[in-house]
Amino acid sequence: MQINREGSVVFGDFSLRVWEEGISAARAAGGWNGAQAWERQFKHDVFKRIIQQLRRIGWTVGPWDDAAQYNSKSFASSHRTISKGEHLHGLLDVSGRCIKLEMWQSANTPTRPDHNGRYEWDKEKVAPYLIRLEMERTRRKIRDYLCAVFSGYTFEDGCRAEIGPGFGQITATEAASISRRTSGHYVPELDRAQFNGDAGTSGDGLPLENGTRVYAMGRDGRIVTGIAYYCLNGNWTIVTGRYGILYNVWHKQIWVNSPGDLRRKRNDHIRRSRLERELNKAVAAMDFRRAEVIKSVLFPTNEPLFMVWHKEHGAYHCAGFSGYTSNASQAGKFTRAEIGGYDNDRNEIRALSAA
Repeated sequence: MQINREGSVVFGDFSLRVWEEGISAARAAGGWNGAQAWERQFKHDVFKRIIQQLRRIGWTVGPWDDAAQYNSKSFASSHRTISKGEHLHGLLDVSGRCIKLEMWQSANTPTRPDHNGRYEWDKEKVAPYLIRLEMERTRRKIRDYLCAVFSGYTFEDGCRAEIGPGFGQITATEAASISRRTSGHYVPELDRAQFNGDAGTSGDGLPLENGTRVYAMGRDGRIVTGIAYYCLNGNWTIVTGRYGILYNVWHKQIWVNSPGDLRRKRNDHIRRSRLERELNKAVAAMDFRRAEVIKSVLFPTNEPLFMVWHKEHGAYHCAGFSGYTSNASQAGKFTRAEIGGYDNDRNEIRALSAA
């Protein structure tokens, strides 16, 4: 006998999401208490069933690895760490109207080896064949089970369609449209998600909107031109040509007017992060001569250096204030001038010699 619940199952990059809309009606009818009751039932009916299915097909399901950082029983109860074999890892969590099954692999991580490859870009493209097959088998099993148990569940393939001129392929503009419509926060009247904070403001302080022609910085530090479309959380998609596209460009790295010197490669942050990684490797290997050479390139003035400890996360900021680490040897090193606005109540500035 099927259970009467309506929702959608969506595939993403090495992931599966379950969306339901009933929480809005529950909140309208019963306020906060109604919404809380709906979430508890959602967790009981769907979240726990996904855990059961994962275990049945051979996954290990346990408490979330980072739960110790949060003094919240309800937070810990809504998150699970999952794994299968040596290289396949994942996270299962429920929040509001969404359940997210996010998977990643640690066997091949060409650009983001940290965190076992969790933040690797385009996970399906770089995953070894057999691991990708196991991931696909897992999410199809979960999808088929949910659509069989719940009468109103439908499946939507949210994976990015391939861009190109071939049969079945799409243009970059069509891909951008699909991306924002499947973000989970899409507002049809706006043809995008709602802006949060100053997400609608460019790096030169001018308003951004879908269809604005802009200058943007690509991941290689090169400046490109194209049409901007809002994605989510301050990130924009830039269509650079009929089949050219950049996903998730931070709004501060977008300019309405020319930022000048368009031929210059703006990769200072990439260079800095790479040099700091090499410095950390040299110190870890006790190759102090190499470490001294790299330090002289990074900090030629030999001024005092600091690390920045984030009190809420219980971890150090990494190089360029991009990410966090609990390992002091891998923390970002900053001059006093570079700390800037990070010297506030949420952070603790620690001298490098005193860490």
